[in-house]
Amino acid sequence: MSRLASKDLSGVASFLASDACKNVVVLSGAGVSCAAGIPDFRSPGGMYDSLRPELLTATAQQRALMAQDPVYVVVKDMFLANQFPYHEVRRPFILGTQEQKWKATLFHRFMEVLDKKGKLLRHFTQNIDGLDFQTGIDPKRVVACHGSVGRAACEVCEAPVDFDDYCARVRANIKDIYGVDPAAPKASKNLHCDRCGKPTLKPTTVLFGASLPSAFFEALERDLPQADLVLVAGTSLVVSPANMVAATAPRSAVRVVADREPVGRELGIDYGSSSRDDVFLRGDVDDVIAGLAREMGLAGDLRKFEGHLPEASVASLNKVG
Repeated sequence: MSRLASKDLSGVASFLASDACKNVVVLSGAGVSCAAGIPDFRSPGGMYDSLRPELLTATAQQRALMAQDPVYVVVKDMFLANQFPYHEVRRPFILGTQEQKWKATLFHRFMEVLDKKGKLLRHFTQNIDGLDFQTGIDPKRVVACHGSVGRAACEVCEAPVDFDDYCARVRANIKDIYGVDPAAPKASKNLHCDRCGKPTLKPTTVLFGASLPSAFFEALERDLPQADLVLVAGTSLVVSPANMVAATAPRSAVRVVADREPVGRELGIDYGSSSRDDVFLRGDVDDVIAGLAREMGLAGDLRKFEGHLPEASVASLNKVG
């Protein structure tokens, strides 16, 4: 028997607001941060598309690998051999994160409201932008599946370092390949871990070739069976194992996908099924969230954040009055 009065925005909002929906599990992707203007590494004009290996501090062989496939910039073996390509490419993103150049979006603030109402059980985010940690969401409820640019540690011994201290080292020791910071050094120097002494200090982002944090698998096993509603927002659901949040959700749970396209069919999500509550809410994530908030009577709760939202998020909120 369906837990929804209708498989649309109104039906989802009604269920989400009801006492029957006690535990919400969320899986988010790059689409939830679009309104913030976060740089997109994969799209035309993004980091991978515009990468110029000749500007990076690297050997000829390493430059050739990055020219062949820009993903080598964030491959673990490359980083362990030479940390400079990673840091030089990501310098503006790391320092911009410290300066909060990008603001948490309407989606992030909606998660905060759900947390304050005691409904948010777990938020699995595939994003490394750290926007979730700008909010008042209990950090223990957030699982950064692929790590975060907003936190730093040693890649080898995992010793954490104060993020502001780490950013000061980046600012003083990593050259600016983009030519926007006249105070940057002309040549890069290694950032050494204070504990083990190795040149392997970096943000806690998960490099290609590395495993996801154990917290992901622990939360997946512990929390997903309790979910009444699984919200999938702004992700293509093609990245494994993060997509397991959607694929292995309990059959009793309502699964809601908020995106521009009805993703997830290859994982068994069936929007036309009569035996399971799978719902597709089409649109930009912030527009969908604004609609849910209006239907739930929570638009006023989100208005409280208006002064801290990016312009695109405010525009989404204004569409619902």
